[in-house]
Amino acid sequence: MTRTVVIDARFCGPAASANGGYACAMAAQWLDGPAEVTLRVPPPLGRTLTVERDEQGVSLLDGDVVVAQARPTTVAVDVAAPVSLADAERAAWRYPWRDTHPYPTCFVCGPQREPGDGLCIFPGPVEGRSLYAAPWTPDSSLADAAGNVRDEFVWGALDCPSGIVTDLFGDVGLILLGRLAADLRAPVGADEPHVVQAWPITRDGRKLHTASAVFTAEGSLCAVARAVWIEVPAQN
Repeated sequence: MTRTVVIDARFCGPAASANGGYACAMAAQWLDGPAEVTLRVPPPLGRTLTVERDEQGVSLLDGDVVVAQARPTTVAVDVAAPVSLADAERAAWRYPWRDTHPYPTCFVCGPQREPGDGLCIFPGPVEGRSLYAAPWTPDSSLADAAGNVRDEFVWGALDCPSGIVTDLFGDVGLILLGRLAADLRAPVGADEPHVVQAWPITRDGRKLHTASAVFTAEGSLCAVARAVWIEVPAQN
């Protein structure tokens, strides 16, 4: 039987395409354990994507076009020490994209989304540290029957902060997610406060390498990710 995926318009990043982390999860869900997902084109909304398996992993296809490719991986990241919930709350007040967001309706970090509709994760700089952080209390509507946040929303939470923290590289233009590798290590409980944080790793021309993590309010690691963001050439 052919398996398919349809990404609802609610889960957008840019207005006309899916949030990158959510789209990556739609491919990674067919694998066991940590996965690395490469986005080949902007993931479309409301279209039926075909799931194709091979010896390497899984691909999502829009007709003949490869949208995303997922492969098993190991997420090798030196995880930054957790930020306290109080410091994350203070950092969120300094959210740098609040008034100049390139995708203001993004499901994860868009300032035009309301709580319960979007994730409303708004990371800002943490005083004295080279990273960004935000509080996140996941809505109960995001949970499975056991009360834990479903994987696709954890992937989403790992995605956007890892892009916003590229501000720390200095002069960065418009960016899009190219690759996300995530390791979901422990359940993220709905209706419980968490901290999402992200930090820069290195820049290689137009490729910006960053990492992100989700912690409980007490500092226990729930999930970690490594991302590659691509700076989009300016349009003349």
